Amino acid sequence: MNQPEPFQIPQIPVANDLTLADLRNALGKGWADYKAQPLFGMFFAAFYIAGGLALSWLLATRGSSIWLIPAASGFPLIAPFTAVGLYEVSRRREAGLPLSWGAVLGALRGRGDDQLLMIGGFVFVGFTFWMILAHGIFAIFMATSGVGGESLALFQTSAGLGMLAVGTLTGALMAFLFYAVTVISLPLLVDKDIDFLTAIIKSLRAVQLNQMVMVLWALTIGAALFAAMVPAFLGLLVVLPVLGHATWHLYRRVVG
Repeated sequence: MNQPEPFQIPQIPVANDLTLADLRNALGKGWADYKAQPLFGMFFAAFYIAGGLALSWLLATRGSSIWLIPAASGFPLIAPFTAVGLYEVSRRREAGLPLSWGAVLGALRGRGDDQLLMIGGFVFVGFTFWMILAHGIFAIFMATSGVGGESLALFQTSAGLGMLAVGTLTGALMAFLFYAVTVISLPLLVDKDIDFLTAIIKSLRAVQLNQMVMVLWALTIGAALFAAMVPAFLGLLVVLPVLGHATWHLYRRVVG
């Protein structure tokens, strides 16, 4: 009887020599892509902005304004998935292929094998888990404080400050985990016909081999997204597309 062949990871080389110059180069190319095709970028950013405003309104009207902090902290988790269409724009510009709404929007379906959908579900579950975890951290620190979750006065207490410190650290660790999983895997799935587990492995490998540069890129993305969310999320109309396009070019440097 024939034995099943063992699972083999496709031979996709991963660079281990990224430098700060590569980040600057990626950002420059990302800005060039945005200037050349701004409508695509603003279109995808608009969905992200609408989601942020809707979430903010929902929490505010329910008297849970304090949950805007963990929601804002976890919201960047879904930014990479929002950028899939932007990866396709950059891919087509780089390859000299025609750009159309049908082709770009079609990239959101992946290659018809549900691999992108798998990671999308993974990211959504992660965001939901983070919100549940944030509620758990609040309950642990504030159960006996007598301060409600709708009051910013909790940050004037030692328990509130402790909650903020633990929540921030936990959120940062989760955000970096999801960043490591998606930063290379999503553009890789747009670019090549592979399975999502292989894409995730390559993404984690890229972060491992280029720790300093990839951590700096994560910090750049996080800081830029938070700054862009301050003016009613409107800064994301520029920041999110530029970061999305830049991530594509960084991926091309990593995988080639």
